[in-house]
Amino acid sequence: MSEVKISAEPRTEFGKGGARRTRRAGMVPAVLYGHGEKPKHIALPAREFAAAIRKGGANQLFAIEVSDGTQVLALPKAIQRDPIKDSFEHVDLLLVRRGEKVTVEVPVQLTGEAAKDTLIVHDHDTLSVTADATKVPDHLEASIEGLEAGTQVTAADVELPSGVELAADPELPVAAVTAAPTAEQLEATLPEVEAPAEEAEAEAGEETAEGAEAPAAEGEEAPAEAKTEA
Repeated sequence: MSEVKISAEPRTEFGKGGARRTRRAGMVPAVLYGHGEKPKHIALPAREFAAAIRKGGANQLFAIEVSDGTQVLALPKAIQRDPIKDSFEHVDLLLVRRGEKVTVEVPVQLTGEAAKDTLIVHDHDTLSVTADATKVPDHLEASIEGLEAGTQVTAADVELPSGVELAADPELPVAAVTAAPTAEQLEATLPEVEAPAEEAEAEAGEETAEGAEAPAAEGEEAPAEAKTEA
C-alpha cells in the first residue's frame, strides 16, 4: 500500500470543547504516539483524511508533515466515527518506521461462489497479520469457489501476500458453508396468523351470545311466563 502525504497542525486545545471547535474548522482531532515518544496532539484536514481512508482502508499509511517541522510515518490505530453524520470524531495514529514489523487487523473478502443451494456465514471479517509497516495489505482473500455445505474456511485457508504472516490462530473460523433452507422449512418457521375476518366473526358471535344471556335492566319487569288455566 502506498503512503499518503498529509499535512497537519499542532493542537493546543483539548477536551470536548476544543475537539468540537477543531471539527467545526474542518479538521479531525488526532494524536500521534509510539516508539516511547511523548504523545503529540495534532489536527488533520478532514476531507483529505476521509478520502485516503475511503481509498486505502483503515490501515492506510500516512506520511504526516506537521507545520512545526515534524515529519513522521503513521498508521491509524483507532478511528472514532459519528454514527449519524458518518464523520470522523478522533484518530489515534501509531508511529512506525520503514522496515518495521507491525501487527494489524486486515479485512477478509470472500471470493468465488459456493455450491448450489448453500448459504455462507461470514464468522470473522478481519484477521490479525504481521507485515512491514509500509506493506500492509488493504485486504485479504479467501476462496469459497465450489465449496459444499458443511465446509468451513479457517484463517489458515486465507491467501497471504509475500512478506505477510498470520498472527491469528490458524484454526480461527472465517466462513462456514451451510445448506440453504427449503421452502417447506421456511414456511414452517413462519408464525400462524388468524385471518382478520375470522376474528371479526368470532367477536360478533361472542357479543350476540352475551346479549342473549343479559338480565333485564333495573326497573324493568321480566316477561311473564304464559299460564294455562286448568
